[in-house]
Amino acid sequence: MPGKVPIIPPDTLAAVNVDLSGPVSGGRVRRRTGAARLRRAVGLLAILGLVGALAACGGASAVTPPPPSLGTVVDIQVPASIANIPLVEANGTTTTLAAYRGKTVMIADFLSLCTDICPLISANTVALARALNQDGVGNDVALLEISVDPQRDTPARLAAYQKLFGPTVPNWTLLSASPANTKRLWAYFHVSYGRQKEPNPPARDWLTHKPLTYDVEHSDNLIFLDPQGNQRFLVNASADVQNHPVPGKLVQFLDGEGIKALNKPKVVDDWTVTQGLSVFSWMLNTHLSDSS
Repeated sequence: MPGKVPIIPPDTLAAVNVDLSGPVSGGRVRRRTGAARLRRAVGLLAILGLVGALAACGGASAVTPPPPSLGTVVDIQVPASIANIPLVEANGTTTTLAAYRGKTVMIADFLSLCTDICPLISANTVALARALNQDGVGNDVALLEISVDPQRDTPARLAAYQKLFGPTVPNWTLLSASPANTKRLWAYFHVSYGRQKEPNPPARDWLTHKPLTYDVEHSDNLIFLDPQGNQRFLVNASADVQNHPVPGKLVQFLDGEGIKALNKPKVVDDWTVTQGLSVFSWMLNTHLSDSS
C-alpha cells in the first residue's frame, strides 16, 4: 500500500472526474473529449499532487504518486455487489473481482473485435505484465481486461485473442460477463459503451473472416484497485505502444484510426508501459525498474 498521500473523497471526485455516463460519440473525438475534461481538473489535482510530493519528501512514502496529468488519485471502496459480479475467464472458469483481493489490480475495458485502440491497450497490458514479472512482483498483481462486447466475446474467442500475443502471461487475464452484469459492472466504474453501425463495407472478423454486423464504441479507462479492493487510481486515456508489438493479425484488422494511433508519436493523453509501471510502483510502494 502507498504511504499517506492526498486522496479525493467520492463527493469531490464527482466534481472533477470525467463524466462518462452520457451518450457515446464517434471515434477518437470522443476519447480526446474525455481526456480534455480530465485535464480541466488538473488545477485542483496539481495542488494535491504537490502536497503528496512534499509528504513523500518527509518520509511518509518511499514512492511518490503518479502525476495528475496521468490520472486521478482516489480512495473508494468497491461494494460487494460489484466485487462479486460473476466474470468468465478464457478457459471458462468463473471468477469475481473479489477473488483478486490480496493483489494490486489493473482493470481495462476492451473487446476482441475492436478495430481501433483495444489491440494497442492489450499490447501495453501484456508488456506491463511481463515487466512486472521481471521485477519479481508478478504474483502480487493482476492485469484484467474485461469485455464491453458480451454477446461476441465468448471464452473461446477470448482464448483465441489471448493466443495472438504469444506465450501465456499468468497475471494477464481476459474476462467477460453476461450482458446484464457487463452493464452493471461498467456503469459502476463509469465506463461508457454502445453499439455502432459497421461502415460499408464492413470489417471482417479476424477469427472467422465473416463480415461484422456491428461495432462497439467505448471509453478507454484504466482502474487500479489496491489489495483491499479499493479504487486508488483512475486513468482515462488511449495507449501508446511505443516498441511493444501488436500481433500482425490484429494490425491487419485495424481501421484507419487504429493505424494512425499505432504509428503516431505519443500525445499527452496516451499511457505508456513506463507510466503503468509508475502507478504500480506507487501502489506497491516499491521502486520498479523500467525494463519495457
